[in-house]
Amino acid sequence: MRTIGLIGGMSWESSAEYYRILNEGVRDRCGPTASARCLLWSFDFSEIEALQHRGDWDELGAMMVDAAQRLEAAGCDLLLICTNTMHLLAPRIEAGVSIPLLHIADPTAEAIKAAGLKKVGLLGTAFTMEQDFYKGRLSERNGLTAIVPGDDDRAVVHRIIYEELVAGRIEPASRTAYREIIARLVENGAEGIILGCTEIMLLIDAADSPVPIFDTTALHAQAAIAISLGA
Repeated sequence: MRTIGLIGGMSWESSAEYYRILNEGVRDRCGPTASARCLLWSFDFSEIEALQHRGDWDELGAMMVDAAQRLEAAGCDLLLICTNTMHLLAPRIEAGVSIPLLHIADPTAEAIKAAGLKKVGLLGTAFTMEQDFYKGRLSERNGLTAIVPGDDDRAVVHRIIYEELVAGRIEPASRTAYREIIARLVENGAEGIILGCTEIMLLIDAADSPVPIFDTTALHAQAAIAISLGA
């Protein structure tokens, strides 16, 4: 079994889900006493969030590379960034280590293509929805089209993530708001919905959408299990 290095704490709410999914997946495949071989570097998300909203991606990049190098030095064979947004820095992290980084968009794209879909709605932080590092990877590498909500809806999605989900707050009104935003994406042609923030799966599941949901947290962790076990 290869050792998985997790760059987490962004937020710890979703990092805990990664740990659960990894261990349940290995147990299901390898037997009732088996668990995942993994190491977690967990950031203080208050520091990360402040730097994100300040736009200090250089400092964030240095912090992420440092974490990746520490995990590599500790013996990890594979890296996961346990957040969609910080994949903005994936090229810098990849350049700083010699072990592979499993990009969260890639297993997501494979699941979308396996479902026979071409056009999907993307929910996430404003950074993920508005910049091209995620949508561009879906398009250029996988031939998929990702559409995002309008300005007001993007603000709602972003606010709920940072004010509620990263703090472990699950509000019924926010679930209703997300359902309405999903419905508008479907009206605009989305054949599926990417939960492109690792905390959104705490609020939204398949019952909240009239089209298939693609949970990046679960897809990322499941792909890491397959690599760790040599599948």
